Amino acid sequence: MFPPYITIKNTELPDTPGVYFYYDQTGTLLYVGKATSLKRRVGSYFSKAHERRIEELVSQIRRIDYIQTPTVIEALVLEANQIKALRPKYNILQRDDKTFLYLVITNEPFPRPLFIRGHELEGMGVNPFQTTLSPLAKKKFLRVFGPYTSGRSLRMALDLVRRIIPWSDCQSPEITGRTRPCFNSQIDKCPGVCSGKISKQAYRTYIRQLILFFEGKKVRVEREIEKEMAQASKTLRFEEAAVLRRRLGALQHIQDVALLSKEDHELPFKQTRPQEGIDLQGRIEAYDISNISGTSSVGSMVVFEEGKPAKAKYRKFKIKTVSGSNDVAMMEEVLRRRLKRAQISPLSWLLPQVMVIDGGKPQVNRVQKILNEFQMDVPIVGLAKGADRKQDRLIFDRTQQDLARVVTRGKELFQKARDEAHRFAVSYHRALRSRTLILPKKKKTSYGSLKGRTDIS
Repeated sequence: MFPPYITIKNTELPDTPGVYFYYDQTGTLLYVGKATSLKRRVGSYFSKAHERRIEELVSQIRRIDYIQTPTVIEALVLEANQIKALRPKYNILQRDDKTFLYLVITNEPFPRPLFIRGHELEGMGVNPFQTTLSPLAKKKFLRVFGPYTSGRSLRMALDLVRRIIPWSDCQSPEITGRTRPCFNSQIDKCPGVCSGKISKQAYRTYIRQLILFFEGKKVRVEREIEKEMAQASKTLRFEEAAVLRRRLGALQHIQDVALLSKEDHELPFKQTRPQEGIDLQGRIEAYDISNISGTSSVGSMVVFEEGKPAKAKYRKFKIKTVSGSNDVAMMEEVLRRRLKRAQISPLSWLLPQVMVIDGGKPQVNRVQKILNEFQMDVPIVGLAKGADRKQDRLIFDRTQQDLARVVTRGKELFQKARDEAHRFAVSYHRALRSRTLILPKKKKTSYGSLKGRTDIS
């Protein structure tokens, strides 16, 4: 299968997960990749014809090395750490450095893992490729992991790990004034920050273990959990010991084969050209306005992640500065308040991949003007009703090549997000009108999604 001039570690590749390394004749590292099966993945480079850049890479390979990992998720972690440390030529050429996805752990009383693009990190004054954080970066983050070449795999991996090492994206009752546990807390994926169930010190134990895992120190995490389990049993805390035993078993037997199954059929560059500069699986925000003749006016912001509603991140806005029926001015108020929040708390109010606006050119142009004023670069897509009121027209800046590449492919997602923003805005508007008119108390309806917080700025 391999040309005779190529040297392979141990003369053959194993049929196991791991990370592979390509070197040229001078010993320079060309490329680092991950695989569910090293044998199949590396063999696919040499078994058929490929596009020019892959052929160029393959023509330079003279030595193949590899590191086996027990699981696919550990291959994902190792690949990112090796790319960051070694910066192989062809990994960096896959896309502009600034579009790589990074996993950061925030430096807060209750730290959170977040996904941030390289250009967003640079905008915060953080060099994502530095192996050690600067004093400025340490004020914002405990760790920065990456770059990750596949946002899909990273999101799947973090969700998989969360079932073993729970973490929270909630805020504590000290901030929210509420103690109701979130949905993730009810299914044991959040340790209870939202309800005040866990102390800062105990929560930091989970975050430390999460950091160790993404540093590639899974065995150390296993030993920590084993030690905790033994201590719990010794002090007769058997229920806690049973929970730790389940966590340990899940960590030692991670079922993650599907994590890279799709990517094992694709070679580099195919899925990583600039069209992925806008990640449709990332954060998509949609906005809508609801009012009747300018009364009880409200705005809504809904968030989609991985193509699905992220209801805990919804926000609703009671219009404060606009009188009468002026949807464009109301949209301006909502966006100003949202972007002001992003300036004050950039980690809590991350900018989205795309903003979806319910409206046509007037709304889109006004939002663009506000973004320019705030010096923020976010692609905008407006959805305007066509002449027959039945077919949406996409309104966007066609000179933005990244946006033009994905806008047609993302139309259905944008429509779903817009429809959800409309539903959420109408629900809030009806609730507000009911209170204003002092109507008799009605039976609870299926609004369901008034759980998004009201912006108070």
